[in-house]
Amino acid sequence: MRTGRLEAFSDGVLAIIITIMVLEFHVPAEPTWHGLAEVFPTFSSYLLSFIYVGIYWNNHHHLMQLSATVTGGILWANLHLLFWLSLIPFFTRWMDESGFAPVPVLVYGLNLLLAAVAFSILQYALLRREGPDSPLAAALGRNTKGRISPLIYVAGCALTFVHPLAGVAAYAGAAALWLIPNRRMEALVGSAGGSGGGAES
Repeated sequence: MRTGRLEAFSDGVLAIIITIMVLEFHVPAEPTWHGLAEVFPTFSSYLLSFIYVGIYWNNHHHLMQLSATVTGGILWANLHLLFWLSLIPFFTRWMDESGFAPVPVLVYGLNLLLAAVAFSILQYALLRREGPDSPLAAALGRNTKGRISPLIYVAGCALTFVHPLAGVAAYAGAAALWLIPNRRMEALVGSAGGSGGGAES
């Protein structure tokens, strides 16, 4: 099976995840700047989670564009990733409503860690399918960010025992790392798109 259906299904799930998160918003209790300030923690947690979902959507799209076909194992690896991503709205709300208490912030970080592991499994499954000399392998290279990020999540989880906001800062730092574009990936994705490779249109 080609990658088009898998990518379309994943796009739909990620869109639903973002929709669920924004539906958790409640308007300020009073129409003042003070009322707006009171919902700022909710907005902050939503923003961080939105950025993470966006990062996964962006990188998932790149993976699919550089892959020709998928196997049953790849489909299950993709579902495994979507499972952990689908929990982001739940843990975001828990973290926000607890006032960034240690346990919810810790569990939020564990969810990010497990999503990162699931994404690595998906990458590995695709690399096995595409081969070591494929455009996908060239685009991923050493995958430095993919190796560093889980360590940051572990550090962030540990920092929650010092102060929960220190853990949140670590998670935000990992997200900032992924906002830096991978020029090699973008160039190879553009090349694959121009040559008709990757997902079905």
